[in-house]
Amino acid sequence: MFRTEFDDPEGIRHGGLPTYNYRHAPGGLYTRRQLADEGLTPGRQPIAAQIVWRCGQRFAYLYRKELAVPKRPATDAQLRALMKAWVALCTCKSCGREYGYYIPRRFGECLACVEGRSA
Repeated sequence: MFRTEFDDPEGIRHGGLPTYNYRHAPGGLYTRRQLADEGLTPGRQPIAAQIVWRCGQRFAYLYRKELAVPKRPATDAQLRALMKAWVALCTCKSCGREYGYYIPRRFGECLACVEGRSA
């Protein structure tokens, strides 16, 4: 069943921006995530349209695929910074041990240290 609740291809009701229901946007329009899956980014192009769903509580902007540009690869310095951040978030401040997961922020230390202190 096709709902026309948010369907506004001319953009009259939604501030001049063409609006479509979820899964009913025309071909050639992609979300940021869909472009990223194909190795593209919107670049500096304007928003072409939007989709709206869940009673108007959720929306996503759409961009034209033909105007999208290839994503730039991360530099070595950026990759080093990301790895450094990962190590910092996975290292317990109390015992200094590095884990393969993020240390819970609400505790600020690994679960073994939290359980040892509460026992």
